[in-house]
Amino acid sequence: MYKIGIDVGGTFTDFVVAGEGGQPRFFKTQSTPDDPSVGVMAGLQEAATAYGLSLEQLLGDTDLVIHGSTVATNTLVERKGAKVGLITTDGFRDLLEMREGLKEDRYNLRMTPVEPLAARYLRVGVPERIRANGLVERPLDEAVLVENLEYLVQEGAEALAVCFLFSYLNPAHERQVGENIQSRFPDVYTSLSHEVIPQIKEFDRLSTTVINSYVGPVFSRYLSRLGERFAAYPQLKDVLIMQSNGGVAPIDDSSRMAVRAILSGPAGGASAAAYIGQLLDERKVIAFDMGGTSTDISLIENGVPHIANEKFEAGWKIAAPMIDIHTLGAGGGSIARVDEGGILHVGPDSAGADPRAGVLRQRWRQSHRDGRKPGVGVPGRGQLPGRPGPTSTPLPLSNPCRARSHAPQPLQR
Repeated sequence: MYKIGIDVGGTFTDFVVAGEGGQPRFFKTQSTPDDPSVGVMAGLQEAATAYGLSLEQLLGDTDLVIHGSTVATNTLVERKGAKVGLITTDGFRDLLEMREGLKEDRYNLRMTPVEPLAARYLRVGVPERIRANGLVERPLDEAVLVENLEYLVQEGAEALAVCFLFSYLNPAHERQVGENIQSRFPDVYTSLSHEVIPQIKEFDRLSTTVINSYVGPVFSRYLSRLGERFAAYPQLKDVLIMQSNGGVAPIDDSSRMAVRAILSGPAGGASAAAYIGQLLDERKVIAFDMGGTSTDISLIENGVPHIANEKFEAGWKIAAPMIDIHTLGAGGGSIARVDEGGILHVGPDSAGADPRAGVLRQRWRQSHRDGRKPGVGVPGRGQLPGRPGPTSTPLPLSNPCRARSHAPQPLQR
């Protein structure tokens, strides 16, 4: 029987196939951002061919698939998530923007405020109140709730996040809202804070719940397609998805709690680095995992990755146990651009798995629409600027679509 590990990144999808009594074999294929499951199946076909088997034979002889993915990570870092509507206690809709009253970089006078994942016009308050002892101070106003639900859906909300004060002590009102959403708009992805993170600290719970709704629709659609492709193989019905804390969970749980898989792919890399450190008897290890879209860095001591109960990712607080990984929105395929003030920025946008002339042309036009100077690609992974290589071609700012006709030039001092 075979065991397969799959890691879907923004640029490449990697596979490890281990058979009984044999050395593991490694495979790589380009990711398919529009539907990552297409890239997964293409890579599995390549692996099957390498073993002299058909895809059906390989999967038929496989009893375990563990899957890590940066789909949720890149959705948050690149801000390509769902349009989120927030329902909260009346008078508290601006907590998402006020945050904890402090800047994360509190001495930075030029720190740009983080743009909320739910726009203000999509944040509504509903009259209700649970007291700090869990008792109901004011019943939920269901008439106002229904009116607000209709408004949010009409405004194009693709996902809803519900977070009431002290709902971790008494979730009755949140459950009531969930039942209303299920009966009226059953296809709308919904996150209830008492299910996502039933613990004290209002902003932590609010931020984590909104993130779940922001990345959830994208991540769950991907996992649903993946599950459909594996449906013909009963032994693969329990594909396990890597979680941010280094554990695993079934597809259904991961789809419902997408925020717990924000660092799914990077967590797998950190866990592997910890294992390698144990084999080498190295007590202190730095794991550096650079992909095409983002770069992940973590510290490992005594063979165990650091675990954090809360951390900021792409400017937003996630209050869930996870391996302490610092993610940068810049990787081997990130797009560099110069802003109106002449400052160079790299990422978080990435050329991803399709850096062709058509993509460059699209980004050129987007730059002009946004009033920005055109973007250029950064060198490929493992290359130095000015060094010719198969994946590194500097793009002239005058016309990035003619990039292929230009040879790399050394840096001028």
